[in-house]
Amino acid sequence: MQDAITLMNSGNVGPELRGSSRPDGETPGMRKVLRLIEQVAPVDSNVLILGESGTGKEMVARYIHELSPRAARPFVPVNCGAIPTELLESELFGHEKGAFTGALTARVGRFEFAQSGTLFLDEIGDMSLQMQVKLLRVLQERSFERVGSNRTVHVNTRILAATHRDLEAAIKAGAFREDLYYRLNVFPIQIPPLRERLGDLPLLIEDLLAGARKPGLSPLRFSREAVECLMQCHWPGNVRELSNLIERLGILFPKQEVEARDLPDRYRCPQPVREAAPEPDPAQWPEGGMDLKGHMSGVELQLIQKALVQADGTVAGAARLLHMRRTTLVEKLRKYRLSY
Repeated sequence: MQDAITLMNSGNVGPELRGSSRPDGETPGMRKVLRLIEQVAPVDSNVLILGESGTGKEMVARYIHELSPRAARPFVPVNCGAIPTELLESELFGHEKGAFTGALTARVGRFEFAQSGTLFLDEIGDMSLQMQVKLLRVLQERSFERVGSNRTVHVNTRILAATHRDLEAAIKAGAFREDLYYRLNVFPIQIPPLRERLGDLPLLIEDLLAGARKPGLSPLRFSREAVECLMQCHWPGNVRELSNLIERLGILFPKQEVEARDLPDRYRCPQPVREAAPEPDPAQWPEGGMDLKGHMSGVELQLIQKALVQADGTVAGAARLLHMRRTTLVEKLRKYRLSY
């Protein structure tokens, strides 16, 4: 690991703090994701991208588009969960003038904007059943009518969809159509959460810093100890949470190196990162003896931390490296107040 990771502001102005459209990662889980992207990109199959909120599902979709024969055509994202149900039909398919109150002019929908390109339907699991029926028809017939029109519009658009929800559970609950699920789930890609790929954290930090787009951010550095603390966190908000943290620290510590003590409380190490405990020299044995239990606890903590790093943050992998049961390691993680 590098001693420090640095941000040099490029001076470009953009909407958010992020790196390139290629997802970064060297852990087995992310290598699998990248391999699947490269396999499916040249084919016009529908792709369903699965993963928790903040894992980078749109970045995966953009990378699929960039590697596809449609790369020169538009990539059009739609967040199905952010648009009210009554407006989503018009957003996707467009409308004619006077089709409803407030429709003062005709409007082209996202399907037409994405003609010959890629339409990314984010949070597809939040789409109403009524809209699911209409989307299914478009996927089957590759045609639709604008709201308020009888004229059929034919489209040649690739569909990528994403959700953080368990769609199979939603089908059982009657909240998602099974036929639409199988139309979308031709080629599934599951993105691992950040807590399962902590070995990628230094690379992600470096990429996010190098891709900073916020005006006014000054050069920023992370010390090795600060990065090690971040690698002990649980990251419920995944890469998005990491991105927000880096932006916040860039504001608080311009042109400085962020130390472990500078991190917000929730990101600080539960216990200081310790160097290996020196072996006691019998010739210099302390007069009052030594605390064997404390000494062994320090050695144990260090080995657990190293095993977690080696296992990319996975508890099961670290347990195998330490030759112990996963449940035993979980108890020790709780004892030392380490995130897992």
